[in-house]
Amino acid sequence: MSVDWELFLDSLWPIVLGGLTGTIPLAVSSFAIGLAIALVVALMRIGRNPVLSWFGRAYISVIRGTPLLVQLFVIFYGLPSIGLTLDPWPSAIIAFSLNVGGYAAEIIRAAILSVPRGQWEAGYTIGMSRGMALRRLIIPQAARVSVPPLSNTFISLVKDTSLASLILVTELFRRAQEVAAFSQEFMLLYLEAALVYWVFCLALSAGQTKIEERLDRYVAH
Repeated sequence: MSVDWELFLDSLWPIVLGGLTGTIPLAVSSFAIGLAIALVVALMRIGRNPVLSWFGRAYISVIRGTPLLVQLFVIFYGLPSIGLTLDPWPSAIIAFSLNVGGYAAEIIRAAILSVPRGQWEAGYTIGMSRGMALRRLIIPQAARVSVPPLSNTFISLVKDTSLASLILVTELFRRAQEVAAFSQEFMLLYLEAALVYWVFCLALSAGQTKIEERLDRYVAH
């Protein structure tokens, strides 16, 4: 198969631009909101209120037990049937945020539970309440443990944003689809999109390593 290098080079910047202006902002926004959801759900899971704990387990079960594509379609195509219509971009953010929340909640919960019980007792000894000990002692230590799996979740999210093209969100893969439809060079353009995703993920993996090295400075060895 001969490669049309002129088409490859001409389409490279539009695809990269779609990633920079669509994929990355969508992933960052969804991940930030998803982390906030995950923290709340994780605290529900480890809390003493059985109703909140049940709700947290139910939320995680639904999110982890249904495909992300189905969740995306329910929000974008399903909600209008009950009178709630959302544009593609907010629909994608809601779907991805809820999905991240379900997976990251278990990561955060496990990280919190990994902190030795003695840290809680040390906080109580110096007069901290449970909430204060959680904020000042437990969560900072849990954050170090949760960085690698949360970073992997973010990298996976960057790739999963390609599903947003199915609801007409203009991002990296949508740009590749548009160029491929015009040129009919589907194999070339889809491989080019895969290459750009791979480069983005390599950069994010390098960033993850730097964050872990920085956090290691504050860990006693």
